[in-house]
Amino acid sequence: MLTRCFCLGLLVGILYADLALASESLVGKWNTIDEKNGKVTSEVELYEQAGKLFGKIISLPEPNDKEGKPKRCTPCTGDDKDQPVVGLVILKNLSPVGDRYKNGTLLDPDDGKIYKGEVWLDGGTLKVRGYIGVFFRTQTWVRAQ
Repeated sequence: MLTRCFCLGLLVGILYADLALASESLVGKWNTIDEKNGKVTSEVELYEQAGKLFGKIISLPEPNDKEGKPKRCTPCTGDDKDQPVVGLVILKNLSPVGDRYKNGTLLDPDDGKIYKGEVWLDGGTLKVRGYIGVFFRTQTWVRAQ
């Protein structure tokens, strides 16, 4: 009987630990927030691929331009040039390092600039930091509902 209780307790503990880790995962949908007005500017889905973290824009509050066509990344370069913003991969190749994902790139579709970047959880929010040299800017994203 004692062995059975111990095994049941161990199983519950393992399941609880898995749920706790899953709730702390960066993988999932996140809202980017305009720092000036507090409104959602996009929804980004973070996903892992080959052990690295990526993120793509999956929706915009206003996905179309004034002509009713999908917004495109006109300032982008390379393969991202003139691609629709919805579906654009903006976080690429971030590797796990301690409690953060680092050593990848972040794309700003508003200006087409690519930054070195890192992301990490801070409480219930996601911190997204882009670097140019020693200078950096950090955004706070919130988990989408």
